[in-house]
Formats: sequence, C-alpha cells, structure tokens
Amino acid sequence: MRYHKIPDETVKRLPRYLRAAVLLRRGGKKKLSSSELAEFIGSNSTQIRKDFSYFGSFGTRGVGYDTQKLIKQISKILKLDGQREAILIGVGNLGSAILAYEGFSIYGLLIKAVFDNNLRKIGKKLNGLVIEDIAKLKSIRPKKIKMAILTVPSNQAQHVTDKLVDNNIRGILNFTSCRIEVPRKVKVVSIDIALDMARLPYYMQ
Repeated sequence: MRYHKIPDETVKRLPRYLRAAVLLRRGGKKKLSSSELAEFIGSNSTQIRKDFSYFGSFGTRGVGYDTQKLIKQISKILKLDGQREAILIGVGNLGSAILAYEGFSIYGLLIKAVFDNNLRKIGKKLNGLVIEDIAKLKSIRPKKIKMAILTVPSNQAQHVTDKLVDNNIRGILNFTSCRIEVPRKVKVVSIDIALDMARLPYYMQ
C-alpha cells in the first residue's frame, strides 16, 4: 500500500511510536492505549490518534491497540517489516560511534559494510566489520543495499554522495554539516548536532 500527502512531521513521529511499542511489548504490555503510549514518549494521545488516522484503523475504541499488531502495522508503513541493510562511509570518531550504536536493531536496521579512504584504517576490523576502501564501493551493487550513512568531512561530502548515487543508493543519512545535491529519486535526511545544540540555550533563558 502506498500513502500520499502524509505530513512529514507525522512520518517523523512514527519511529518514536514504533520504538515505544517495542519497548512496552518487551515489558509485557500486550494491550496499549493511546494515552499510555503518549505518556511513555511524552506526547499527547490526540496527536497520536490523528497520526494513526492517516493510515486507517489501528485499534478498537475503548479497548486500545494490540501491541504486537501495532508494531507490525507501523513497521509495514515505514517499510521496516523486513531487515534493512545500510553502509557507513567515513570511520572517524563519529562514524565509529554510530557503528557501535545498538539502537538500529530495534528497527531491523543493520550496517552491513563500512568504507573509508584512510590507508591506515582500510583492512582493519571495527565492530566485526572490515573497513573497506571507498574506491571499491561498487562491491555493494550485487548486495542491493539502498541506504547509506555519511560521516565524512564536509569537503568530501558531495563527491562521496555522487559515488553513492552512482552505486544505486537511494537513501542517505547525512551527518555532514553541508547540504548535498542528489537526484529527485534519492532521499536525504540531514542531522546536524551542532545546529540542535545551538538552539538549546534559547530555551534555557
């Protein structure tokens, strides 16, 4: 099923709902109300019900949601109902930290390969993966991997992005501090930690 005209903010909230449902299910919660979900994530139940309404009926009025079924429904919407593989480009401090991060598994996401252009790093193992030469990026084509995490220096970001697009990457999580240009068929989600940090003092007045 394809969904059209869904607000981006709704799509951004769905992974939060999914993570909360998974954690609550692990804690033994078989049934879940929108109020309980809202309390768990610090949101409000009206917003949750509105977000879910874009995708049809999720639960039963007065009864709530079957937690396992809710997990499956949100996973299907986000196309996470099967394992999704990604590659990571740039094994500096940030890239290494991301590679060690365990939070991807809750969404069925797996970093399958890592690449760098530093000769001192290529061939070494990091978190069970051998660091490969970015010049051999074509090796991902037979694996049909469509997602990449970009943690390279900003002055290399566009060049590396072009290589990713040439090798059939269709989704990029961009941790660099610059805007990267991609064809319309490619989706980029940019994360700039410094920008969010710069907003924080405003709320501390």
